[in-house]
Parts: sequence; structure tokens; C-alpha cells
Amino acid sequence: MRKIVEDYNRLQARRQFLKTSGMGLGVTALASLLPQNSVAQPAEDRTPRAKHVIFLFMAGAPSQIDLFDYKPDLEKLFKQPLPESVSMGQRVTAMTKGKTQLVAPSMFKFHRKGQNGIWMCELLPHLSEVADDLCIINSMHTNAINHDPAKTFFCTGHEIPGKASMGAWLSYGLGSMNRDLPDFIVLTSAYWTGGTRNVQALYSRLWGSGFLPSKHQGAAFQTSGDPVLFLSNPKGIDTRVRRRMLDAVGQLNRKHFAEIGDPEIQTTIAQQELAFRMQSSVPELTDISGEPKNVMELYGPEVHKNGSFARNCLLARRMVERGVRFIQIFHRGWDHHTILPQQLRGQCFDVDQPSAALLKDLKQRGLLDDTIVVCAGEFGRTVYCQGKLERNDYGRDHHPRCFSAWMAGGGIKGGISYGETDDFSYNIVQDPVAVRDLHATILHQLGINHEKLTFPFQGLDQRLTGVEPAHVIKEILG
Repeated sequence: MRKIVEDYNRLQARRQFLKTSGMGLGVTALASLLPQNSVAQPAEDRTPRAKHVIFLFMAGAPSQIDLFDYKPDLEKLFKQPLPESVSMGQRVTAMTKGKTQLVAPSMFKFHRKGQNGIWMCELLPHLSEVADDLCIINSMHTNAINHDPAKTFFCTGHEIPGKASMGAWLSYGLGSMNRDLPDFIVLTSAYWTGGTRNVQALYSRLWGSGFLPSKHQGAAFQTSGDPVLFLSNPKGIDTRVRRRMLDAVGQLNRKHFAEIGDPEIQTTIAQQELAFRMQSSVPELTDISGEPKNVMELYGPEVHKNGSFARNCLLARRMVERGVRFIQIFHRGWDHHTILPQQLRGQCFDVDQPSAALLKDLKQRGLLDDTIVVCAGEFGRTVYCQGKLERNDYGRDHHPRCFSAWMAGGGIKGGISYGETDDFSYNIVQDPVAVRDLHATILHQLGINHEKLTFPFQGLDQRLTGVEPAHVIKEILG
């Protein structure tokens, strides 16, 4: 028995040596990457143009062919089979496999907007007002054809769960701008309830820290009750008592760290202190009662509802003002396999006015110059129909080969449309943009070289853009 205990202690000592040695090497490696103020190494050819990112994620995949990628000639091909010269035997979902693929033109009208006349759908009247601030990318493409891996890929740069999310990478690489609020905040929005179907769940790994220290994961705000779980003190506990409890726990944690050396203990101490400060900072952040009437009207009537996309957009502006680095707003319900026209109207009602208001609000406060706003779903929708096909009623399947996204602010050119697809919005014919290219461009505008922001894990120098080539889209930069 004694020998077993001695062997166990020796093994634990060896593990501790390797852990602390590895941590020391990690710190040394990190120090070579980051300057002393914990800001990631800037891109070699450009100074930072942005400090913040607001990512509007339309979960479920909006139809690019009904919103941004105008294809008027399809009207003449209504209900005709999609030519094999277009589909080229590309993979389709199990829902479509073996079925005839009939062309479904968009029933919505498009108009040229802004000084350069970029095409936008009639369902986006408010966003059309800020067309000169928008860069619409119609040549996005991705690998995954199903929602879960596609969302995971867009948020973390990898289809396989367990990797660090974009917001976590920015927190790790650029550090904090406000010691009283998290670097990375997640807001999940209520969606239109007038018939929306196929609403997939959202998983915390979409804003997780993966292999990075857990302090970099996104803080998910709640739509009811305390914005953050357990933010309020329990009955009978006041701030002074909470402070004494935290000091006592912190003392025990520091003793534990001195004995074991696990860096996650330091993360726990830091997060507990942040949580204490958030008891004051978060209620002030989420209290919009002091916002002027004209600002509230700008975001539309839904801004008064907790958890609405409109209210979350207003909160995102307030977060940028207070130095939050990365804000991710999820809006679900965009998976329109059937009755797309009816559901798309409702979804656009949810997001059109608030998205435009966010850009206007940031701009009038001088914040859009250093804030990148990105709006995208995980992939696009097919030109062919699913379900019933009529002129004013149709659905669309998943389509990773091409889809649309838009960007604004932070040094991104406004009033432009970038990339082109074929006459069926099925294949890209000019200027393809991979998801990792979009990631690289966002990092670039924040002053980060995507190839140099790395973290050693499982024998690889992990990075947001992965190991395949990724390119900054320089043509869309101002």
C-alpha cells in the first residue's frame, strides 16, 4: 500500500511538473505573439480600423435569392427543371435527393438602392435606407450542408465542436476594454411567431472558449429575470456580505492555486471578481429607460419587448459604448423549407428596422467607424422548390454553394455589392468568399494577422481560420 501511495504521489508530481512547465512555455509563446498590453500582433500591412464587432447571426439560413441576389430572368423558367449543367451532380440534402428540382423564382420585387444602385428586396425598406453603408457579399460559400455543422463552422471556424468561437478568439487576442463587463456577450432574440417552423436549438459551444481559457467564452444574457443568472443577491445577503464571502473564497482559491498551479483556478478568481462588479454594471447597461424617445422610435415598436431583436440591437449599441469587444445577436427561424413567402415577411419584420437603426445609431454617435457589423446565416437556399410550388407559395432547401452576407462599418466599403453568382443563384462565377475569408477580413480590420493569432492545442497551432488557405478580402476595404 505504501508503494502504491508513493507511486501515486510521484505520478502527481510529474503531472504537475509537466502542467506548470507547459503553462510556462505557453506563456512564453504567448508573450512572443502579444505585446505587453495584451493586444494581438497587428496585421503587417495595416493598422487597426475597428475595435468592436457586432455579429447578427440569422440562424436557419435566409434565402439570398429572395433578399439580395436578384435574378429577374428566372421568372421565365417557373416550374421548369433545374438544368443539369447548373446542378452538375452536386450533393443535395436527403430531403431533396431523388426528387425533381423545379425552379422557383422569387415572388418579391427588387429595387436599386443607394448611390451605386445595389439590388435589395422590398421586404427590407429600412435597411435599404442605409444601402450606402452596406457591403453586400453575394458570393459566400461554405462546406457544411446541414445546420448544426454549418452554424458551428461559421461561429468557430470548424465544423467539429470543441473549437474556440470568434468572440473568444478576440477576447484572447485583444484583451478587455472594460473591466466591469465581459469582453464577449451573446444575446438570443425572440423570433416571429406567426407560423415560423423548423427552429433549431442554439448550443453554448457556438460562443464557447474551446481550448482557450474559459474566461474568454461568451456571456449569454437572459431574456427574462436577471440578465445574467444569479446576478442578484439572495434574500438576506447584501453587498457587504457578498464581498466578504468572495474574499474568503478567493483566499481559498489562491491557496489552492499555490498548491496545484492550475490556471483555471486563476480564471475562476477573475470571473468571480468580474461577476461581483457586474452586479452594478449589468443593471445599468440593460436599463434603457433613459434612452431618448427618438432613439426608441428609431428601433421600432418591438424595442419595448424584452428579448426582441430590436431591443438586443439597442443593447448592442450600448455595449459598444461601454467597451464590449464582441457582441453576437442570434435570431432564429430562417429555415424556410415551406411557405417561405409568409415566413420571410415575418422574419424581415423582426430584423429590418432594428438592423438599420443599429447602423444609424452607431453612425450618428461616431461609433460605426470603429465597429464592424456583420449579418449572415450559416448557408443559403436553393433556387429549386421544396413542397408546394406556386407563384406566391414555395419553399427552399439548404444550399452551401452560394449565399449572401452583409457588412458595414469598421473600414468596410459601403454602397457596394461584391461577388457574383450564375443566373440561378446556384454557383459562384466571380470573387468567391469562403467563411474563413470573412473571418480573416474581420481579424485584419481589428489589426490581427489571422495566421499569427494561434494557440497550441493537440499538437497544432490552432487558429480561427484553420489550416486551409484564407484570404483577406481587400477589395471591400476602404
